[in-house]
Amino acid sequence: MRQGRIILADKHSNMLAGIRRLLEDEAETVLMVADEISLNHALETFSPDVVVTDLSLPTSTESNIAWSLKKNFPRIKVIILSVHDEKSVLDDVMAAGVEGFVLKPRAVIDLIPAIRGVLQGCQYISPDMT
Repeated sequence: MRQGRIILADKHSNMLAGIRRLLEDEAETVLMVADEISLNHALETFSPDVVVTDLSLPTSTESNIAWSLKKNFPRIKVIILSVHDEKSVLDDVMAAGVEGFVLKPRAVIDLIPAIRGVLQGCQYISPDMT
């Protein structure tokens, strides 16, 4: 069943394209952006249910985009997609209030359950991080 309007944000176009293909049957709409300026514009005009974003994007003024997203768009559910598997990174993004954290190497396995979970009000953390 298709549900949710999703924005994907990542500086790597091949990563965006792969994730979009993964989500085509899952999401109502998927919009892709490659930097923080485009992400902020999309958030203001697209009204997504979920944002799946890399931890750091070009043109970002913060090393961790989670804090600015949850401060400026508190109602939008955020899933961080990252290569960083350090507990300190996970602790920081969770402290910012994000709903999910998915390791990029596990995106094919974890991303759909993560999106389903956060849309139902749950948190999701890649099993390798717990």
